[in-house]
Amino acid sequence: MDYISPKEAVLKVKRWPKDSIAAGRRHTVGLKSDGTVTAMGDNKYGQCDVSGWRDIVAVAAGNVHLATNTGNAHTIGLKSDSTVVAVGWNKHNQCDVNDWRDIVAVAAGWRRTIGLKSDGTVVAVGRNNEGECNVSGWHDIVAVAAGDWHTIGLKLDGTVMAVGNNRYRQCNVSGWHDIEAVAAGYLHTIGLKSDGTVTAAGDNKYGQRDVSGWQGIVTVAVGSNHTVGLKSDGTVVAVGWNEYGQCNVSDWRGIVAIAAGCAHTVGLKLDGRVVAVGDNEYGQCEVSGWRGIQLPGN
Repeated sequence: MDYISPKEAVLKVKRWPKDSIAAGRRHTVGLKSDGTVTAMGDNKYGQCDVSGWRDIVAVAAGNVHLATNTGNAHTIGLKSDSTVVAVGWNKHNQCDVNDWRDIVAVAAGWRRTIGLKSDGTVVAVGRNNEGECNVSGWHDIVAVAAGDWHTIGLKLDGTVMAVGNNRYRQCNVSGWHDIEAVAAGYLHTIGLKSDGTVTAAGDNKYGQRDVSGWQGIVTVAVGSNHTVGLKSDGTVVAVGWNEYGQCNVSDWRGIVAIAAGCAHTVGLKLDGRVVAVGDNEYGQCEVSGWRGIQLPGN
């Protein structure tokens, strides 16, 4: 019988996060329970051309901050055979993932894609001007998150790694511990602790880091400048930039998963339906007709 170290055993049974909803700068993606994918919103670069995808187990959407010269995005799908597919903007080769194997989780940032392998190592493709793809030395990683210019890795021991732009101290996470989930925005980083509280680093211009009073949180999602938390009772809280009403989630009930784009917020309900608030210029919030979206853990 082959020997498996305790660490390897834990990595094998660790439940890597597999998102069934994702939100980008101008589009929203949903994974259906039959392994197909649907998408709404801007399709300038084909980022919504997912109708032919099959056997998908997780989705990710490239997000980007709100600016007149940005908005180009891509969409990533993790397949049941641990390979990866991609559509959309590929100027920086962020969609060149066809040769990836043994991937268990994916994340998409602006101009790049991150893949977590089953052995706890990480791969990355795309723009690396600020070192945001320098993850080849990472190990024992169980979750990854991609901000605009920085990349976050959650380790098996509950500590956190970060590479990339640190102008607003969004990578100052070395002191974090007991973390169970991570999320990254334009210039800030969020960590969900094992006790259901939340910690934050980085820019706080819009109050997107004002999460110190949160309790009973089970999942976090981060947009460009807002932060969203799903509570254990199925309600949702949000702080930060709210120009488009993307933080107006206080009346949501029965939510089991959340996603945040640049300026919109998406929630998955227990019955497989989807709700959304915020910027809808490209129809990215027109998801009320979606049905049968994959529930987390199924």
